[in-house]
Amino acid sequence: MPRKAKELTPGQIKALKPRYTDKPTLVPVGGIAGMHIQITPSGSKSWAVRLTVNGKRHWLGLGSYPEISMADARNMARQARQLARDGVNPIEKRRRARNEARAESLFISFSQVLDGFIPIKQQELSPGKYRNDWGRQLKKYAYPHIRAKAIEDVDKYDIALILQGMRDKGLKNETVGKVQQALKEVFRYAIAQQYYFGQNPAEKQVMKYVIGKEPVEQSGENYPSLKVDDVGRFWTALQARDGMGAAALRFQMMTATRPGAVRFATWDEFDLDAMVWTVQPGREASKIPKGARDAKRVPLTPEMVGLLQSTPRLDGSPYVFWAPQGGALSDATLSKVMKVIHAADVRAGGKGFTDAQTGEIAVPHGNRSTFRTWVQDKTTFDPNLAEAALWHTLGSKVERAYARSDMLEKRRNVMQSWVRFTDETARLYALKSRAEIHKALIS
Repeated sequence: MPRKAKELTPGQIKALKPRYTDKPTLVPVGGIAGMHIQITPSGSKSWAVRLTVNGKRHWLGLGSYPEISMADARNMARQARQLARDGVNPIEKRRRARNEARAESLFISFSQVLDGFIPIKQQELSPGKYRNDWGRQLKKYAYPHIRAKAIEDVDKYDIALILQGMRDKGLKNETVGKVQQALKEVFRYAIAQQYYFGQNPAEKQVMKYVIGKEPVEQSGENYPSLKVDDVGRFWTALQARDGMGAAALRFQMMTATRPGAVRFATWDEFDLDAMVWTVQPGREASKIPKGARDAKRVPLTPEMVGLLQSTPRLDGSPYVFWAPQGGALSDATLSKVMKVIHAADVRAGGKGFTDAQTGEIAVPHGNRSTFRTWVQDKTTFDPNLAEAALWHTLGSKVERAYARSDMLEKRRNVMQSWVRFTDETARLYALKSRAEIHKALIS
């Protein structure tokens, strides 16, 4: 018989430390067969249970520790094991329930998640003013930016704007740090409840983006980006992938626009005859302020138009790149495509697709930095055209008052050259790969 795991006490679980620096540590906690606690190299903990369903082994996550107590985790594990004995896969059951919930409600807002988390957090604190006031600063500083925003659409750019706004008001670093820590806890809870998918956007490293009054996006360090020399190899792998997420990522990379602008793009924004995509101020996830003077226009190339024309439309959904339930794609969908391509390249013996400076896996927003680097290092185009393509602010306030043109046609030339670069480097990579295979076969 397999050895029965010793039942750990809450104090023993609290004292557990990670054993590895490059992978999670799994520790059996006893009480329920297959029950474990997972500890990441950074020390964060979460519950998991190992199940066997119809002869196949699965791991089911049960939520973060200490947000989910030991008693609650064991109850969930017990229920999951009963489902497994009945031949029901708890993971599939949870996925169906989540999809049904999303079908009834398109999104859960940040304020809804915060309202759900505050009572849980308050129970951890000693009675008193601090306990009663927990969450007050979050509402004061975060609500103006993300109160009604879907929790799954909040990214580290939003968090950085909140924290930078506090700095701009002259608040102490200690206060800013407390709000950042509180946001991190809220998103840990959201991840545990499966309201949010992907990395916690309020992790400590977001603080490095708060650098005085410079716009966060223009710090040049925000998002891990593809190396320009890896564009052809990545584009080859991306073109080989099917699915709405891959199509949206191709369009985002070709246009060098923000992922949110692409994910929430609707068909009525496009004039395919004039080859122009127009995004109005205040449009969701566009990062264009409601009070902005003008809409943002994106020049389309024949390749971009061809991609749009080949994208199937979904009855009842206004979105160009739609999720299975008809809503907009989540940010995690595009990020997952890049992570999957990176992992496949590494498995095949490649180096993957990482940022040249940080070594982190490239993300969709980083494609904008790749485009900007390409303009600077590989072309003779005016850098201002690249800045305009990225929707960055150009010149002083006075200069902007007189410069009414958005240089649409000049930018079209830039984007056509960029698309041509991705295609040509992809073809060169394919030729090189075939030559290497041929050399290996005849040697």
